[in-house]
Amino acid sequence: MGVSTSLDTNGTRGTGLAQELIRDWDAHLAHEKRRSEHTRRAYIATAERFCGFLSRHRGGGVDARMLKSLTPNDLRAYLADRRAEGLGNASAARELSALRGFLRFVGGSGASVPQMRGPRVKKGLPRPVSPAEALALAQDVEDNAREGWVGARDFALLLLLYGAGLRIGEALSLTGAVLPLGETLRVTGKRGKTRIVPILPAVASAVSRYVAACPYPIAKETPIFLGARGGPLQPGVVRASVRSARRALGLPERTTPHALRHSFATHLLAGGADLRSLQELLGHASLASTQVYTAVDAAHLLDIYRNAHPRA
Repeated sequence: MGVSTSLDTNGTRGTGLAQELIRDWDAHLAHEKRRSEHTRRAYIATAERFCGFLSRHRGGGVDARMLKSLTPNDLRAYLADRRAEGLGNASAARELSALRGFLRFVGGSGASVPQMRGPRVKKGLPRPVSPAEALALAQDVEDNAREGWVGARDFALLLLLYGAGLRIGEALSLTGAVLPLGETLRVTGKRGKTRIVPILPAVASAVSRYVAACPYPIAKETPIFLGARGGPLQPGVVRASVRSARRALGLPERTTPHALRHSFATHLLAGGADLRSLQELLGHASLASTQVYTAVDAAHLLDIYRNAHPRA
């Protein structure tokens, strides 16, 4: 099922030509590039905003001919418009990257895409939470759930993120076919890439406890983690529970479901794991994506030094 393309290019309803181009790009992203639905939704939203801007900036309908005639000045004007709305450097850089992909698709093979330097983005380091904080977070989420089985579900899910390094989308896509959990789990990550991750007994036990408490049947083809009405659990529900728990515990804003994955990686590295093994466990396509954790670990050690050393 494609991502919605309710394009608004003139304040009311988008032109059919632009909608068709965006719909074709969505299909290309899904079937040829194998992008996740989350990524596709973000890319499509960017393309829709861009086409809406062009209809005002240049006037008239947006079609392939117009898109092929764009110059760097058009891209600069769009980014300036977005920056006026409060878009930050990192988000602007992501939008520019998405637009280049869209214009390459529209132009076809060998097409010339307007070149311009993107905004400079200072690369931030993910900051890990401690094992005690991760467990306290999961327990608080469970304790404050409206129903016991919902609490068991959220506790098991958060332990999967921290104990196995899963992305939240990966955990929510698991089906009953993987039950009961054994010592390892096959996970399908970004772009359909699969990997094998070890499962700690405590994680397997938490998932088993949730499955036993769940009031809905979990078939082999249905998701393990279900919402209050029996449908697939939505990531926004989990994020909202984590927000409430971190406020109650006085944990920093950085304590998010994805931060649990960062913490899994950092703690493994601190415990002696090598980068190649960590790359496999995290499902990174490139070692460069994993190498950021060497800086994370150094930053974590520096925090400990500053807080504990008498002369720091």
